[in-house]
Amino acid sequence: MENKMKLEFEALAENEGFARVAVAAFITPLNPTMEEISDVKTAVSEAVTNAVIHAYEEKGGTIVIRCSLEDSLLHMEIEDFGKGIADVGQAMEPLFTTRPDLERSGMGFAFMEAFMDSLEVESVLRKGTCVTMEKKLGSVLWSDCEE
Repeated sequence: MENKMKLEFEALAENEGFARVAVAAFITPLNPTMEEISDVKTAVSEAVTNAVIHAYEEKGGTIVIRCSLEDSLLHMEIEDFGKGIADVGQAMEPLFTTRPDLERSGMGFAFMEAFMDSLEVESVLRKGTCVTMEKKLGSVLWSDCEE
């Protein structure tokens, strides 16, 4: 059976922590390890921060997070309706940033890719960006112990 969650919130820096904790709480039924929780929280943090800083340039807007759990798989989409990304390939290169004035490291997508099992970024200029990530969770499931 699939479980789903949808969050919609204002694109403010102070809501990044809320998003991290909400997704972490949502995945707890899968008995994730502390490392898996940390990985997911980091990926959420990077995606939300990218939306706040790059998509909306800290002027506010809406961020939507959609999560689903099926078996031991977390599927997560983090979407904004901001300015979009002109060149997704370039944006995903480590150390690339459009905001060097804010001393951004340019490692957001690299971190998401490193901590999640899959990462896909779709973007349309002046319409927004959707970051889709998946991760298999739960090192020991109760069903595995029934043998």
